[in-house]
Amino acid sequence: MSLNDFHRNFRSDLQTIIAERVEAGEGPFPSDELVFAEMVMEHVAETGICEAPTVCHWSGKVGNAKLRITGYALSSDETALDLFVTHYFGTEELNDLRDSDATATASEGVRFLFRAASGNLDARIDPTHPVRDLVATIRSRWGDIDRLRVFVITDGKTKTKRFSNKEVHQKMVAVEAMDMERLFRHTEGKPRDELAVSFVQSIGRALPCVHVPDPDADYEYALTAIPGQLIRDLYLRYGTTLLEANIRTFLGNKRAVNKGIVETLRKEPEHFLAFNNGLVLVCDEAAFERTEDGNLGLSFLKGLQIVNGGQTTSTIYFSSRDDRTIDLSHVMVPAKIIILKGSQDEARERLISNVSRYANSQNAVKMSDLSANRPFHRELEKLANDTWCPDGATRWFYERAAGAYNVMLLREGTTPAKRRNLKEMVPPKRKLTKNDIAKYHEAWRGKPNQVAMAGEKNFAAFMAALDDDPTIVPSPLDARWYRAMIAKVILFKAIESMIKTKEAKEVFRQGWVNIATYVVSVVADRLGDRLDLEQIWMRQGISGGLRDLLWDWAVVVNAEFNRIAPGQQISEVAKRADTWAKVRAADYSPHSLSIPEIKQ
Repeated sequence: MSLNDFHRNFRSDLQTIIAERVEAGEGPFPSDELVFAEMVMEHVAETGICEAPTVCHWSGKVGNAKLRITGYALSSDETALDLFVTHYFGTEELNDLRDSDATATASEGVRFLFRAASGNLDARIDPTHPVRDLVATIRSRWGDIDRLRVFVITDGKTKTKRFSNKEVHQKMVAVEAMDMERLFRHTEGKPRDELAVSFVQSIGRALPCVHVPDPDADYEYALTAIPGQLIRDLYLRYGTTLLEANIRTFLGNKRAVNKGIVETLRKEPEHFLAFNNGLVLVCDEAAFERTEDGNLGLSFLKGLQIVNGGQTTSTIYFSSRDDRTIDLSHVMVPAKIIILKGSQDEARERLISNVSRYANSQNAVKMSDLSANRPFHRELEKLANDTWCPDGATRWFYERAAGAYNVMLLREGTTPAKRRNLKEMVPPKRKLTKNDIAKYHEAWRGKPNQVAMAGEKNFAAFMAALDDDPTIVPSPLDARWYRAMIAKVILFKAIESMIKTKEAKEVFRQGWVNIATYVVSVVADRLGDRLDLEQIWMRQGISGGLRDLLWDWAVVVNAEFNRIAPGQQISEVAKRADTWAKVRAADYSPHSLSIPEIKQ
């Protein structure tokens, strides 16, 4: 598939989603541009580049300067903030976006950030606009935010993907473009291409190394030591994406291993190389060159992942962030690097999984490292492919591997007519990712504050729960469980769709996903097995009576959020451990005896 084909297909999917939302009663709002922005921002989050995003369109002027954002993503600890600004063409053909125009668009987001941090935006924003909460957070947390990025998201193509940093109140703001070409690379299954480092550019020299090539093996090997400051900078830039194949991210300084790392960083940084076991990395490409002394040096890595040493990496970052007295200039971290060879993606991924598994075998490693290949996901994928909806003509799609839905459309939709038929049989609204399943499953299991953590964090918690208690789901998965799971998805989507309509926005101003999550948890708590999920599956929808009940309960949940933390972002309040207890204890109207889905 060419980039132009991808653009046309992406636009076709956009139009399909808009049509589905209009049919669902959400009306012509949001616009094409905002639906496009939502699609791209969700993709950026799914690839691990940012945390769960919020669509939040606001524009204004200060003097002659235009300020604008289309959305944002704020980390759970409120130390990393990403802003999104759109440059939308909305044309059938792919357009080139000049670098000057891309940076001009980014400047609108940078100006918003500057004014928000300065504290002089509040008076210019409607008190009811949800962006006020973001502005308040930026102003109050400015001293703690240590990673700032502005993404220009566009349906065009840019020459440059990463632009020069901007400075805002002594903080550096990274500026990036997320264009059609970059999205295309991700869809083609190359998201690790984003993870690259040039040691020559970063620290001015290649790293001395030992290189062990083997023409008969499916990998090469290099041994080196990486400066601690560079480890910190890589984590700052890429976050937990660096640790994608590693189950053990930052576990807190209370653990003995982390306390030891921190003590070494504080008291004996020059001995870090001697005391620490180091990192194991895999990468797709590596380059070597001669150092000044004539020896071999490692100059470049592309597609890198840290598969062992996640605690070391994140402890270096968080400790140096939280304790400014820690000096990383004398810290060197030992690193073993596995350079992958061969062009077979499945074989490469299998090698990565095995390296991760065995490199971590000195500590018990849960198989959630290898989540996509777990029996749960393979069985769910098979059930989705084999189970047709009651109409016998449509089905749901489980995207076990990122991009699998598009791969299916490309492989089988070889003509426009075939592609249309495929999308009618398996519409985009029925595509479910691993993170989706974790969200819907855990909401029903009464874990709404965990679900509010969103994306990978909730998914990791779901996988850990399956490891700790395999009885949470049947083994193997069966068709009855699958139908019930889809019924829970339908229930969740019905609530979310209901409270996002134009009319509902008078009541529900923000936090729609979080409200839907809590309502599902309330339904599971109050009704449980009395709710006939098989009937919801057969209907592929819910009755008017159940819809009315869910609306009433959603109003109560929304009011409870406003009572618990008036004026605060629901997305943040929803993460608190005590919020669920308060929402759960609220008074909910009794259900009608005439609701067909409720067993009497």
